[in-house]
Amino acid sequence: MKAVIVTIGDEILLGQILDTNSRFIARELTKLGAETVEMRSVADERNAIVRALNDAYLRADVVIMTGGLGPTKDDLTKKVLAEYFDCPLVENKEVYHWLEEMFADIPGRMNKYNVSQALLPEQCTPLRNLKGTASGMWFEQKNKVLVSLPGVPFEMEYLMHQEVLPRLKEKFTNLLLRFKMITVFDVPESEIALKLAPFEEQLPEGMGLAYLPSEGYVRLRLTAKGSVVEKLEAQYEKLLTALGELPYQPSSEGDSREDLMRRLKNAGVTVASAESCTGGNIAHMITSMPGASNYFLGGVVSYANEVKEQVLGVSKQDLKKYGAVSEPIARQMAQGVRKLLGAQYAVATTGIAGPDGGTKEKPVGTIWVAVAGPKGTVAEKLLISHTRERNIGRGSVHAVQLLLSQIEQDKRL
Repeated sequence: MKAVIVTIGDEILLGQILDTNSRFIARELTKLGAETVEMRSVADERNAIVRALNDAYLRADVVIMTGGLGPTKDDLTKKVLAEYFDCPLVENKEVYHWLEEMFADIPGRMNKYNVSQALLPEQCTPLRNLKGTASGMWFEQKNKVLVSLPGVPFEMEYLMHQEVLPRLKEKFTNLLLRFKMITVFDVPESEIALKLAPFEEQLPEGMGLAYLPSEGYVRLRLTAKGSVVEKLEAQYEKLLTALGELPYQPSSEGDSREDLMRRLKNAGVTVASAESCTGGNIAHMITSMPGASNYFLGGVVSYANEVKEQVLGVSKQDLKKYGAVSEPIARQMAQGVRKLLGAQYAVATTGIAGPDGGTKEKPVGTIWVAVAGPKGTVAEKLLISHTRERNIGRGSVHAVQLLLSQIEQDKRL
């Protein structure tokens, strides 16, 4: 099953909101075994919507649209779909009853604009939306499906889970698309590709390897389509063998930072952070995961040397002797915040993020990372790049990797 996702809304094209709907829908379709072949955003304008529909029907078995279903006059989707499927807009008694139930406890609040939400193209099957007033719409024509959903993310997600995905499973019973993910840390994409070239050459038709680089890691997605899905596990094992000694971790389809945070959450220890060059990014990464309050005690952004000294207890003499970007200072920062907050483990970073401040001895991209734990302190030196964003991103990811490595090593001892 091939799918096209169309998002409708001027606010997307103006850059006023981020289109998170397409990502969510594509991920859910992939889990189902469908292949998304295109995503498109169009204006809330008749001709733009019609062009998108015409193009989508040429390429896909299923078209999923979001947006343009509100009660106001500028929302055109229902009108355009009624015209597209050559049927009138009619008051759907079932939808009107749903609206009455929704407003039963709010007397007088069901105005004419709310009532207009019961007007739907005659050919559609309405999809009940318990999170809002705009119903979803399901159309079938010539064995192809078009689904129109509200643009509000939590309404769209509800309808996808409760209505759309179950119907797609029932209609398309032979969905064959599977993939597995691996994350390789701190190795450039080009080096990984060179190492895996022989592996890629032997992949059977219908199977492919994609490289998804990010700051500090590269995700590898091994995908199988059609009849070769049964060979996915065998090829996955070959991929692990081909990676050899490279630092990798099996991961999910989501962001690999989430995988790191999940491992940290499941480690069963308390953690603190002391950050200089990463400016609080490690703390942000950790607290972005629900449940972080159960193990993350807090962090100190010690950008200035005075904060390193007065808050973390870093030696003033060592700062003068070695400089802030050095192994002794990174170690003392980690030890200091661990003691200050009473954590079992602490991670610290100090470096030159750039674009200025580098020297011949300590160029931009030089970062020291340290982890202090109950069995001692370890430190590593990184030399990442001349780009500030990359230094902060990769430095943060590497710091969490070192933290996890030390926790897991201590547990084995």
